[in-house]
Amino acid sequence: MTAHESLLLGIVVERRRIDHPWKDYTWRAVAVVPGAPPRDPHDEWVVMREGDGWVRFLAGTLPLSLSRGETEGYKLALSQEPPVVYVVLRPDDDFADDREIVPIRVTANPYDAQEYLDGGEDIVEPVPMPPEVIAFVDSYVTRYHVDVPFVKFKRKSKHAGLVEAAKAPVSHEEPRSGPRGTGRTRGTGRNGGGGDDHG
Repeated sequence: MTAHESLLLGIVVERRRIDHPWKDYTWRAVAVVPGAPPRDPHDEWVVMREGDGWVRFLAGTLPLSLSRGETEGYKLALSQEPPVVYVVLRPDDDFADDREIVPIRVTANPYDAQEYLDGGEDIVEPVPMPPEVIAFVDSYVTRYHVDVPFVKFKRKSKHAGLVEAAKAPVSHEEPRSGPRGTGRTRGTGRNGGGGDDHG
């Protein structure tokens, strides 16, 4: 019997102006907010904070869904310092305003995040788990995780370093104001909040 549980999270996205000939902004996920009221990410976003050249939006809500078959990945996410979830952003040209991306998934499983990176289109951002999310994921792992014998699979992936990087601590570097491609991550084990003095 499969036990599924979910927790609705608000997705906080930052738009930052850059000096670049082909792009006006970079976009990245910077936080998740437990208890945010349900809101479709395709609906109008809510401005949370803004400053010189940057603005942070509450970009809708997504469910953090847990499944007992993925608890090994959750343990890996919890083992980081700080623990992280992964927000998947997808390019979207259908907005009438200047939005260029839309959040499509939040996951506590780095193996799941890996699959989105392998698609070559999406941007995956590791962001810190708030205490409520840590408690939610940790409780689930405690109740449902079962250790299984390790089997090494040979797999070719252009982003194979994501899961390995999940074993390293998340640092807090300043974000780089440069061009961002698709099919990239700001680096599991890099910044979750980052930015200027506005986090």
